[in-house]
Amino acid sequence: MDERRLAPAFVELADNLVDDFDLIEFLALLTDRCVTTLEVAAAGLLLADSRETLRVMAASSEDVRLMELLQVQNDQGPGLSCFRTGQPVVVADLAAESDRWPRFASAALDRGFTAVQALPMRLRTQTIGALTVFHTRDRPRDLKATEMAQALADVATISILQQRITDDQDLLTRQLESALGTRVVIEQAKGKLAERYNLGMDEAFTLLRNHARAHNRRLTELCRAFISGTEPLFARRPDPASAGSAGQPQDAATRRGDHVTGS
Repeated sequence: MDERRLAPAFVELADNLVDDFDLIEFLALLTDRCVTTLEVAAAGLLLADSRETLRVMAASSEDVRLMELLQVQNDQGPGLSCFRTGQPVVVADLAAESDRWPRFASAALDRGFTAVQALPMRLRTQTIGALTVFHTRDRPRDLKATEMAQALADVATISILQQRITDDQDLLTRQLESALGTRVVIEQAKGKLAERYNLGMDEAFTLLRNHARAHNRRLTELCRAFISGTEPLFARRPDPASAGSAGQPQDAATRRGDHVTGS
């Protein structure tokens, strides 16, 4: 765990009182900070909509996004159990959970994950989602990191709930519904870019994010323009390992390694 990054991470997650608050970017920041600060293998996040149905809202990699989708589609997994009980679900050995979550455990093991911890996004009696951190043999479970992950989830939960306006109790619901639409736009742009240039989904997301940052654009706005064809982005096949997008220099956050690794 990189303790030097902990304080800045908490400040970032608490600093949400801005006019252009973007829920998708905020949740992506949470999963990213779990990976870069707590040094877990990966992280994913499920958030409940107005009907208390869990939706995949953020993931640090394409593998984790698929794992979170698998939980929702098969109605099984640590994130669902965590959300329903409001309590952490700690699994030290996924191989031992094949009876409890057969499809989830099998898929996770196939992707190299050996342990998971699902942490509730909860304030008092209200649970709005679950943050799941994944571990591998190279990045084993760390009890101290787990405590910090729960603390980050708690701060993020408070930040989300603070977005409610006192006289408008439906604000969070509208934000969640809007965020679901934003999620679809980003996934469509990732898929289009990946297919056009024969890239992996993680590589495509990195290129979109870096291009948006290099040109001071909102990610959603850029994705919509790319899908509609009004912004081609790249004249030739981009190099995912290059600095920034389309030959643009990396911004300060990316140079520090302070970036989202997937969605």
